[in-house]
Amino acid sequence: MPYSGHPRYKRTVTTARKQYYWQLVKKDIMEYIVRCQKCQQVKVEHQHSTRLLQPLPMLEWKWEEISMDFIIGLPMIVRHDSIMVVVDKLTKSEHFIPVKSTHKIDDIARIFMKEIFRLHGLPNAIILDRDVKFTSNFWKGLFKYLGTQLNFSTTYHPQTYGKT
Repeated sequence: MPYSGHPRYKRTVTTARKQYYWQLVKKDIMEYIVRCQKCQQVKVEHQHSTRLLQPLPMLEWKWEEISMDFIIGLPMIVRHDSIMVVVDKLTKSEHFIPVKSTHKIDDIARIFMKEIFRLHGLPNAIILDRDVKFTSNFWKGLFKYLGTQLNFSTTYHPQTYGKT
């Protein structure tokens, strides 16, 4: 059975204007398409089909691979309005570190060294989103010098970043 429904909104308006005219043609066609039963039943998928998930390599030791992110926009409490979340990928244990959204790159690096490195040592890999704080040359240079690999996650990629 072939799909039924209306072509895109602009094409429907163009087709209607070839043979008919009335004052609110666009508004009326939009309202009709929104209420059309056939259009509501046929939903075209606009996303590419996803490939099979590729398993990540098994970790051997805790805190050798971590993921980091920020929770921002919180109410100001004792001079902090954000939280830096650091999660161990093996044990799923985490640290919630209060920070300011105005912290610079070197402040975040200093906090990381004080709160994470002090307790767990330097990880082999860190999974990050593409936050401006993490993509800076300073951050990349620091971890390249220390021998830690920075892995940037992509949107809707649950294999790397789903747990943080």
